[in-house]
Amino acid sequence: MSTAGLRPSRWTLRRRVLVAVLALLAVVAATITVLSVVAVDRVLTDRLDAQLATAVERAGRAAGRVTTGEDGTGGPGQGQGPMGQGHMGPGRHDMVPGFLEIPGQPEDTLAAAVVDGEVQRVAVLDRTGTGQPVEGTDVAALGRVPTDGVPTTVYLGPDLGDYRVAALPGPEGSVVVTGLSLAGVQDTVARLAGTIALVAAVGLLVAAVVGAALLRQALRPLDRVAATASRVAELPLDTGEVVLPHRVPDADTDPRTEVGQVGAALNRLLGHVAAALTARETSERQVRQFVADASHELRTPLAAIRGYAELVRRVPEPVPPDVAHALQRVESEAVRMSALVENLLLLARLDSGPGRGGAEDGAGGIGPHRDPVDLSVLLVDAVGDARASGPDHRWELVLPAEPLTVPGDHDRLHQVVVNLLSNARVHTPPGTTVTTALAAVEEEGRTGVRLSVSDDGPGMPADLLPHVFERFRRGDTSRSRGSGSSGLGLAIVAAVVQAHGGLVTATSVPGRTEFVVELPGSPPERGRPAGV
Repeated sequence: MSTAGLRPSRWTLRRRVLVAVLALLAVVAATITVLSVVAVDRVLTDRLDAQLATAVERAGRAAGRVTTGEDGTGGPGQGQGPMGQGHMGPGRHDMVPGFLEIPGQPEDTLAAAVVDGEVQRVAVLDRTGTGQPVEGTDVAALGRVPTDGVPTTVYLGPDLGDYRVAALPGPEGSVVVTGLSLAGVQDTVARLAGTIALVAAVGLLVAAVVGAALLRQALRPLDRVAATASRVAELPLDTGEVVLPHRVPDADTDPRTEVGQVGAALNRLLGHVAAALTARETSERQVRQFVADASHELRTPLAAIRGYAELVRRVPEPVPPDVAHALQRVESEAVRMSALVENLLLLARLDSGPGRGGAEDGAGGIGPHRDPVDLSVLLVDAVGDARASGPDHRWELVLPAEPLTVPGDHDRLHQVVVNLLSNARVHTPPGTTVTTALAAVEEEGRTGVRLSVSDDGPGMPADLLPHVFERFRRGDTSRSRGSGSSGLGLAIVAAVVQAHGGLVTATSVPGRTEFVVELPGSPPERGRPAGV
């Protein structure tokens, strides 16, 4: 069982405050209980000591009368009393009977005679006022009681329990010990302690319930602040135009309270973030517009350069070999530059949002009206072209038994597959197997397609994988490149897939690199051939 949840550092603020308050109340209740019990015990013991002093005085007078025969029961040595029945013998032993059963002594009064340090007789008054002898009880402690008349507590075994006793010198060197039971005091103190403990427990329970409700009410503004922060955290803030409509309510931004200070600070932070995101979006829009404008402007001169280069190469007059080679290089570079410009223009249009910029010339973005695209036929064509472009690689195609269609732009989706296959061909050595697979997926009642392009090449560096879909990001020399790359191919893949409402991911380990494209699709058309 994990103990992480038991650590106070993992507790919520509400739990910490509640536990701290209850612990403080428990300490206060325990202190009050202890002080009350000690005070009551002291008061009751003092009252018992006062009663004991009176009982000692009576016992002392009675002991003198019994010894001298003044009680009318007979001469010396002939008394009958509770300390013993019959003749007690001559001398100071005869003072024992008679001095317990005197008027005024309370129930459970103890009387004992100690002669030469040895306890001779012990008796306790019963409810009827008759002294009952005590036998088999540990009464040796009575012989050690000081004869100064000061009350002290002694334990007389499990039958008698604790007694408050005092001793005074008796006739002829004897000691008279008188005691009162502490049972009543102890019972009263125990009941008082139990009552206070019960009241304290009930009070702590009520305090816990009420405290939890009060804390919940007091921290509810903090919950609203946290909820606002959570809603903002769920917004996509990385790209596009971002609006932050969520703010902490004015009722939770009172600067006179701690929660209000947090709420006001969060609102200021959200304001700064919104301003920064707006500035970023404005800057990105300007860059996209610049790229689009520059691409448009570069299209015409690049087309002119290609045209003039082709025209010069086709003149009937012989051209020197070095001039022909230079013209061929000019034409090839013009073609490469035209492809780069087209890619930049496509990215700019995709960044501008669905349907923007693509309607004028047919080369741009993906509009809201999309046609069904048969991905099975599309993959057959794309893999066939890749096999012709890379005969040194092994190309495999895995298609479902029935065709799969998705709503979208055929040309752009074809470009996605071509870019993924070209990336696998360019960045893997000859002999590498490149596998293209298509499958239908269904999650939570929604249908879609899963398109994957994988190879068994050396893999990508671990530090490149998180940035593989960024623009102008090129792989290093660990993946052999047979030709140059602008670093825009995978960026176009990510942009087109996102424009279709899909998701593209990449995984790579030595011996296997896989790109997976997931697109929302439509149900397969039953009975239609796959077109492979």
